Amino acid sequence: MFFNKGADKHNLPHIHAEYQGEVAVYSIPDGNLLAGKIPSKKEKLVIALIKFIKRICLPIENLLLVVKFHLKSLLKMVSQVFLM
Repeated sequence: MFFNKGADKHNLPHIHAEYQGEVAVYSIPDGNLLAGKIPSKKEKLVIALIKFIKRICLPIENLLLVVKFHLKSLLKMVSQVFLM
């Protein structure tokens, strides 16, 4: 299983799940099956992983993006002060 946040040729953040040669693709925003099929027990694990990603990982990523933005702004302000 791997996570793809959205490469050039992909529209939605999604997960590819593979089990014993069967492959399925699930969207992360809503957990819908986009393509393929895997056994229902394994599908439940994928849905649980999607819920985890939505609740834990994505908010952390968003927080890091905000921190990165503010850090860039702060560094710009500090450099302007020291360059005066």
